Amino acid sequence: MNPPERDDWRLFRGDGVPRHMEMPPAPPWRRFGGGERPSPEGERPSPEGEQPSPEGERAAPGEERAAPGGEQAPPASGRSRPAPYLIAPEHADVVNAALHLRRPLLVTGSPGTGKSSLARAIAHELDLGEVLRWPVNSRSTVQDALYRYDAIGRLRETALRRDRDEAEPDIGSFVRLGPLGTALVPGERPRALLVDELDKGDVDLPNDLLTVFEEGEFEIPELARLPEDQSVVEVLTERPGERATVRRGRLVCDEFPVVVITSNGERDFPPAFLRRCVRLELPTPDEGRLRAIVTAHLGDDALEEVDQLLDTFLRRRAARELATDQLLNAVFLRAGGMDVTAEGLLEAVLHRLGGAV
Repeated sequence: MNPPERDDWRLFRGDGVPRHMEMPPAPPWRRFGGGERPSPEGERPSPEGEQPSPEGERAAPGEERAAPGGEQAPPASGRSRPAPYLIAPEHADVVNAALHLRRPLLVTGSPGTGKSSLARAIAHELDLGEVLRWPVNSRSTVQDALYRYDAIGRLRETALRRDRDEAEPDIGSFVRLGPLGTALVPGERPRALLVDELDKGDVDLPNDLLTVFEEGEFEIPELARLPEDQSVVEVLTERPGERATVRRGRLVCDEFPVVVITSNGERDFPPAFLRRCVRLELPTPDEGRLRAIVTAHLGDDALEEVDQLLDTFLRRRAARELATDQLLNAVFLRAGGMDVTAEGLLEAVLHRLGGAV
């Protein structure tokens, strides 16, 4: 007999409400030991196969941590609420599967279906802070996404300090982690990383990511070659003012980051890469969902302006590629009082996304 279904496994619910959720235990093959942070009581991890007995009250996996008075705790950073994100329950469940498995979420779909926005929606609801973004292009490399070493800057600064009889600069000031490297830095909470439009990168880029995604660590050779008395180095990160500790030239994550990879389907990915991802295909919104999206972004009053525009949008979308945000642009302009016909408005705003312009 199948066990009864539980609802508390849904960390991400797609309702836009921020919650400070306790991440459930990762699968054994997705656990990493780079944090080396003592627990609040200074206890060591329990032996494999044993469950620690928590002291005091702690939120169970999937349980909301409430603020005083039983209200939902606001985001710790006080960030403003992002634009609403509408997602079907079955698609939110796929997101939850990736969160529990600690696997990258590969999001595909037509332009304008909300692939990139999903990363920000997840980070907002789980209170993971600002999303680290890696916009991929044809020149992108895994090395640049992990870290950059300014060797010329270090040589120049070293020469200047020697002329002034000053100590040489610390090498860590010339090593800056990229978005992927910063996402792997151990912390109190996992970080969120958006790998945007991976299909625009080099054909070998997905394979180059396999080791990092599987091992959750990487080496910085420039630091690994340092003598033992310089084995601990503080380096810069993608986030201004933040530094990360690198020991013996290796950075190992503690909690695998929440990684959202988007693709417009311009080419296929290798099976070895797809095996390490949880795939989510976002469908093209139907009329009902388009109306809900318009309401969520522009309010109920915007529906008074949407009928003619929506009919024209759906008719044109059937013949050529259009994006949802193009409809939002058209409704926004119409609601703002633009004195143009629906056809004239859509001709300017709902231009085709494919082919020659």
